[in-house]
Amino acid sequence: MHRPSGPARLSLLYAVVFTEIGIAMPFMPVWLDALGLEAGVIGVLLALPIATRIAATAPLMSLLDRGLGPRRLILLGSLALSLTYALMPGAAGIGWPWLAVLVVLNAVAGAPLVPCIDYLTLAAVRRDARLAYARIRMAGSIAFLLANLAGGLLLSALGGRLAVPLLLTGLALAAGLVAWRSRAVATPPQMAAGAVRPRLPLTLWLCIGAAAAIQASHGAIYGFGSIYWTSHGISAAWVGSLWATGVLAEIVLFAGVSALPASWRSPVRLLAMGAGAAILRAVGLYVLGDRLAALVPLQCLHGLTFGATQLGAMAAVSAFAPEGARGRAQGTLSAVNAGISVVATLVSGLAYQAGGPLAFLLMAPLAACGLGLALASGRTGLFRGVTLDTDRQP
Repeated sequence: MHRPSGPARLSLLYAVVFTEIGIAMPFMPVWLDALGLEAGVIGVLLALPIATRIAATAPLMSLLDRGLGPRRLILLGSLALSLTYALMPGAAGIGWPWLAVLVVLNAVAGAPLVPCIDYLTLAAVRRDARLAYARIRMAGSIAFLLANLAGGLLLSALGGRLAVPLLLTGLALAAGLVAWRSRAVATPPQMAAGAVRPRLPLTLWLCIGAAAAIQASHGAIYGFGSIYWTSHGISAAWVGSLWATGVLAEIVLFAGVSALPASWRSPVRLLAMGAGAAILRAVGLYVLGDRLAALVPLQCLHGLTFGATQLGAMAAVSAFAPEGARGRAQGTLSAVNAGISVVATLVSGLAYQAGGPLAFLLMAPLAACGLGLALASGRTGLFRGVTLDTDRQP
């Protein structure tokens, strides 16, 4: 019987994990509201996972550098994720503080999943030049889009307050099963016991800072884009289509990035493209964010603001994280991303309350900071010859 290859298993892992994220992100707040919780309590329960991921991701990913296999961490995390989702309805019936405990444990369990799959995918790309990170990772974006589109219909059909946590429980179990069955995915070699753990180089820190700043510049549109659009008469159907447009643009980039000249697939170029698009998008949303005709092309920029930034960050981690510190590098990138995004979201909330679309404009300096860090990393000259699909060391 034919068994799926390592890259196919990685694509499947991305798909299952991002399907769960595509259900949890839009529908967990709806489920919490259906429990009759106060808005302040819901806000706390939604903020707890973000704070938890900031604290937990880097230490958990560092375990990979100490010998814990990434597949095992994905399996254990998925099983713990499914258990916490399954217990949430019962905890909600006892009281929201018990639900909060489960939310924190759930966030710890889920924190390393995507970074671990990225870690395995980058290792596969380094071993086989025929593979491309973007094409494997694209499965996650497609699954996320389909989950967004189908999730509402599926949950309406299931009905009841148990539907969201039970569906998420099943998806987490599916991710664990895929991880357990993914023996075709080779695990990167580990450092010998007692070996000195290398530091992350300055070039990589600059790239991590650049990627985090650019991704954090999404804070205003993620938090208040839909609210602003509907307040200006744009229908809910069009709002959903606008978000789908952004994800489709991301998928198109992932599918076609290998056709770009090699020099355009370097970390600094990809990060600079993401930053430039983020600045343009932020200014465009401030000036034209209430006009549907302008919003469609502005949402298409998401392919660069998110997609190119993600690819640039992965290219930098693959090229410049030293052996024995790749797990820590992956975890640090995720933690820094989350930390800056929290601050950006809080600032955009205050700005939106004070000046509406001013919140979008305030994201432009953050993206510009990311551009500056990306250019600073390129001045070292270390990116010569390094592209998204290679791991050539300087």
